[in-house]
Amino acid sequence: MNKVILIISLVGLTTMLSCHRNPITGRKQLTLVSEKEVQSMALTQYKQFITTNKVVPVNDNDGEMVKRVGARIADAIGRYYKAQGLTAALEGYNWEFNLVQSKEVNAWCMPGGKVVVYTGLLPITQNETALAIVLGHEITHAVAGHGRERMSQQLLAQGIQVAGDVALGSNPGTVDIFNAAYAPTAQLAVLLPYSRKHEYEADHYGLIFAAMAGYDPREAIPFWQRMAAMGGEKPPVLLSDHPADADRIKKLQELMPEALTYYKPGN
Repeated sequence: MNKVILIISLVGLTTMLSCHRNPITGRKQLTLVSEKEVQSMALTQYKQFITTNKVVPVNDNDGEMVKRVGARIADAIGRYYKAQGLTAALEGYNWEFNLVQSKEVNAWCMPGGKVVVYTGLLPITQNETALAIVLGHEITHAVAGHGRERMSQQLLAQGIQVAGDVALGSNPGTVDIFNAAYAPTAQLAVLLPYSRKHEYEADHYGLIFAAMAGYDPREAIPFWQRMAAMGGEKPPVLLSDHPADADRIKKLQELMPEALTYYKPGN
């Protein structure tokens, strides 16, 4: 019994000492791994993904659109963080945006700003503004540290010891957890789900970033309605861990007045 109490106490102490307040969302997050470490692992995975998948060239209209939209969203994020005095929070972000040939309806952003859109998503976005909505959402997951938070939760649950900038890549257990936390390897492992809080934060700040980039945030409503219509026995990856469609759309409508205060067409 004393041993059980000791273990519970140690877990509680580790959780308390490893919680940090996110500078943008203001929410406390469990962070057992550093941003620098996950960025390093992400870069390795990203390079492997890009070299083993067909990237749509920039002289293709869709390939160019992904890079253009991504650059505008990244610029908006930089301005938002600078206005908050938090430029240092984006340290290590070297943005890259690529469109990859795949029927999968998905997009993702790795820590450090490596972003991929699958061609299977474009028939659902249908326009540049809806693509901006998706990129704002996915990039928010990265800059808000959501993947690092769910990775930390899994490390804690499995009792894997992590200290400072320990070389996570040398530990097979941590590599497996990283692979499960981030999208490029989702087909190889069960993707760790984002929490409802993560999803609403991504919707919230994703709308703001898209609006600041000059894209009408109201396009989020018809886009997510189109995504909802694709539901079924096997919904798209982009929907796999998201809130119920009606709940998401209701929340987006509540967030819209704030997002519109940032919207200036043609930014």
